[in-house]
Order: sequence, then structure tokens, then C-alpha cells
Amino acid sequence: MSILKRAFVGSPIDSSEGHRTLLSKRLALPIFCSDPLSSVAYATDQILLVLVLGGAAALMFTPWVALAVIALLAIVVTSYRRTVHAYPNGGGAYAVAQDNFGQRTALVAASALIVDYILTVAVSVTSGVANFTSAFPDLAPYTVEISVGLVIGLTLMNLRGVRESGKAFAAPTYLFIISVVVLIVVGAVKMLLGQPVVAESASLTSDAAQATGAAAIFLLLRAFASGCTALTGVEAISNGVPYFKPPKSRNAAGTLLAMGVLAITMFGGVTWLAIASGVKLSEDNATLGLPADVVQPTVLAQLGTAVFGSGSIGFFALQIFTTAVLVLAANTAYNSFPIMASVLGRDGYLPRQFGRRGDKLVFSNGILFLAGSSVLLIVAFDASVTRLVQLYILGVFLSFTISQSGMVKHWSRQMRTAPAAERRRMARDRIINGLGASVTAVVLVIVVVTKFTHGAWLVIIAVPLFYAVMVGIHRHYRSLDERMSPAPGGVVLPSRVQALVLVSRLHAPAMQALAFARATRPDHLEAVHVVTDRSDVPSLQQAWADRGIPVPLVCLESPYRDLTQPVLEHVRQMRRTSPRDIVAVFVPEYVVTHWWEALLHNQSALRLKVRLRQEKGVIVISVPLQLEDAPIEGPVEAAVR
Repeated sequence: MSILKRAFVGSPIDSSEGHRTLLSKRLALPIFCSDPLSSVAYATDQILLVLVLGGAAALMFTPWVALAVIALLAIVVTSYRRTVHAYPNGGGAYAVAQDNFGQRTALVAASALIVDYILTVAVSVTSGVANFTSAFPDLAPYTVEISVGLVIGLTLMNLRGVRESGKAFAAPTYLFIISVVVLIVVGAVKMLLGQPVVAESASLTSDAAQATGAAAIFLLLRAFASGCTALTGVEAISNGVPYFKPPKSRNAAGTLLAMGVLAITMFGGVTWLAIASGVKLSEDNATLGLPADVVQPTVLAQLGTAVFGSGSIGFFALQIFTTAVLVLAANTAYNSFPIMASVLGRDGYLPRQFGRRGDKLVFSNGILFLAGSSVLLIVAFDASVTRLVQLYILGVFLSFTISQSGMVKHWSRQMRTAPAAERRRMARDRIINGLGASVTAVVLVIVVVTKFTHGAWLVIIAVPLFYAVMVGIHRHYRSLDERMSPAPGGVVLPSRVQALVLVSRLHAPAMQALAFARATRPDHLEAVHVVTDRSDVPSLQQAWADRGIPVPLVCLESPYRDLTQPVLEHVRQMRRTSPRDIVAVFVPEYVVTHWWEALLHNQSALRLKVRLRQEKGVIVISVPLQLEDAPIEGPVEAAVR
């Protein structure tokens, strides 16, 4: 198992080498920003999918919806640049809310982010596969299998460490940026030279009824809410500030700025080119008069065909790089969620295992939990981007609003004691964060109203559910700590120690357990054998007598061939007879040579030990025997049958 782990994960990293895993801005951009950058591949799609429902008149509002999304993105990026300076230890919305609003609000933010990160992986991977199958339609029936396989691959890469995964993911991210920029530039040049850039769907017409009045306004708001998927992942850098090289906050803020400029440029350019080339897209093929079995290409696929030509190198390069970056966009969640989960685990709101680093100095348990949850979503929703994206961004904007509101309170508190010169700067930052809080709160309301019946209700249920689970975990840890606190007067010594050794047959493990039990010098010692249909009691008793073992052998009848219940009843009877005594149960075990050999033996002793540990006043002691031809380490198999 160790060899297999090393093959997939690599050699462990010493804790003292942690500084070598820190990231430069060049590596941090693809690691933490691949999600918002890759949203260029589907944000425009989501706007068009909604507006086409309102007919040609609604499609004319595409540029205005896109401009609203761009303005919002600029506001949020600017706001979060203040957050990374104020909270250089990471934690994002959770840390900001905890510091300014208290633990309850912080848990709401954390719950929203947990939902968001799981959906980030599911949406990014399935969207990448959708772009890939647009170029290779024959693979469309295997979308779920391909998506799950890619999640597994991402998980293995992230288990190898942040820096190693960053190096692997950097090239595809930068190649995607280059390919989209080239697409926009070449498309613009062709138009300036009078060459037509026409999408394959430009001639299609929507048979949807023209939306008017309140219906039109609602449609525009829903399109804006769908387009806001372009903002997912913006908060990731605020979670990952500790991973940056010094000066951490400045490098994080610089990376945020670069991400904002690139995302705005690419999203604006793709949307403009889609409008100019007449791209149309619909969730229902009938809306555009297409046969039901036709797979509609994505916006980038249509633009690649219009600009570079169908089947050209440029087209396939764009689709391959888009697929790669969309899959790698999930890496934003892989890097941000484990950090946040480690903070929650440290505070006792998630299992404490989430706070422990693995061999590669990454929070392995958080990575595995994220991967498992995402796979479940992909399978449950049949890898449908359209269905999954409806659950998206609600959690994002809830955490945005809490984080930016917390920053307003943070600056207000800091201004009370800051020098006059500092107060002016803080006042400016407070205005920026206040604007961010106000705008994201409005968008949150729009998202809830427009997406509620399209699947957002699931997220509205999931966020309180995660909140309740975390509160329950914290209550358990707090109760456990209270129960484990030593009493002021210490522990009362037991009157006596009664010991028993479980014996299936007289072999080397049983002899070693008997020897060890005698060496502890208990007040009473006996060997216990459970009689089943496979027992040969006379032979066991004869061997016992021939060896002259100075320990009485007690045989317990088991008419139903069960090993556990007779032993439990015997131990309980000992406890009833002498309630102040401690009963020590010695369990002989042996170490098998290979891990797979454990599968050849039953696990009755394991079940018995679990039950015995639940008995008050009972101590279970495992006595392993390493066979001469066995390795020093290996799976342990109990010798009790």
C-alpha cells in the first residue's frame, strides 16, 4: 500500500520544507484564478440561454446584461483586494465574519462556501466535458464517466501538493488565455477587413413569444443572475493568502488585479463577438427549431468555427484548451476548500482530521471530501451543466455579502483608534467594501428570486443543513472535552483487576497473550474459549493439560454459533459480581505478511473488540504476534475465531 501511495502521491515533504511550497504570482494565478478565468467559457452561454426565451427583442439586451456583469466583477475584485490586506492569514469570508459578526454568521458564510466549492468542481468539470464533446460528439454518451474520471485525476494531482499541481496546471491556463485573446483579436480584425464572421446558429430564429412588461424585466434579471457565474471563485485568493510568497498580501492583491483585468477583457470580448456573429443558444432545441437529438455547440465552439473555420487547428486548439482550463478551474476549489475546512476543523466545527496536513503538506482529508461530494453531484445530475449551474452562485453571493459587510464593520472599528492619515485611507476602503456589500446583496436577492424554481431551492436547503451539521459537530467536541476533563480528586483506583484471555485454539498468538497477561499480575486470570460447531473442546483441554498451563480454561457455550454475545455476557456477569473491579480482556492477534491476506480471514475479533469497548469498566488489550516471515508493519488479523 505504501508503494502504491508513493506512486500516486509522491515522496513526503518534511515540515521544515514548507516554505518551498509557497507560490509566486505566476503560479498563483492558474491555481487560484482558473475558476473565474474559465467562466468565460460558459458565462455568455448562460446569458443567451435565458434571453432566447424572450425572443429577438430580449436578445438585443445581451450587451447591457454583460456590461452589468462586468461592472459587478470590477466592484467585487476591488473589494476583495482590501480583504486580503486586512486578513493576511486567509480564511476568506469565514475569517472576516468570525472577527466582525461572531461565530453564527461565520458558520453561515462557511456553509455557503462549502456548497459553492463542491458545485465549482462539478460545474467546472462537466462544462469542460461539454466543450470537449462539442468538438468530439461521439463521446457525448460517456459524459458522466469522463467527468468522474477527470475528478479522480484532479484529486490525485492535488494530493501531490500545491506547488506540483500548480506547475502541472499553469500551462493549460495560460494557453487558454492566449487562445481566447487570439480568438477575439482575429475575429475583430476579420470584421474590420470586411470578412464575415457568422456563427452557425445565426440563421436560426426563436419561436418564443416576445417578453413584455414585468415578464421582460424578470427575464433580464434572470439572465443577469445567470451571467454572474463569471464571478465564481473570486474569493479563492482571500482564502489562500498564506500560500503566497512574501509579501503575501501584496502578492495576493496583485494576483487579484491581474485576474480581474483578464476576466473582464476575455468575458467582454467573447460576449461582443457572440453578439456580432449572431450566436444563439437554447436549452430546448424546439425553441430554435432544431431536432431533439441535435447537440448544440457551446458559444466558444461556435465562435471557434466562425473565426478559425470548422475542423481547423485553431478550432481544435481552442476547444482542447477550453476543456483543460474548465477542468482545471475545479482546482480553485481544491486549493480553497481544504484551507477553509482546516480552519473549521481547528475550531471544532468540522472533524478535526480536516485540520491535519498529509505527506505533501496539503490537507488531504479536505481534498478527498471535496472530490467525493462532487462525484455524487455529477452522477446525480447526469453531468448536465445546465442543471448544475442553476444551483451555482447563490452560495457565492451569500458569502460575498457577508464578507464585504464584515469589512465595512472592520474598517469602522479600525478608524476609531487609527491616526488621521490612516483614517482617510480606511474611509475610502470602507466606501469600496460598502459598495461591494450593497451590490452583492442586491444580486443575492435577484439570484434567489429568479433561480428558486430552477434548482436554487436545493442550495437554500443545503446551506442550513451544513450549518446544523457543523453546530452538531462542535457540540459533540465540546461535550467530549468536558467529559474527558480529569476530575479534581483524580481517578479512584479499582478494587481488583480481573483478566481473561480469549482463546480459539492453542497456538503461538494465544500462548503469547497468556504470557503477557500473567506478566501484568492481575488479581484473577482465566482463559475463555467460546464453544461453536467448529470447536474441538476435548483436544483443547488435553493440550492445555499436557502443557501444564497454570491458567484455568473456561468454555462458554454458544448454541447460535456467535462469538460476541457469550463473551459479553460473561464479562457483564463478572462486572455485576464485583462492580468496582476492572475487567481486562486480552485479545491474541497475529500480523499477516501481505495486506491482501487479511481478506482471507474473518473479522469476528474486530467486532468483538468494538462491542467490548462500549462496556463500562472493561479494558481491551490487543496482543499482536509478528510471524517470523512477516514484515515489521502490516495489517493485523485477530487470532480469535
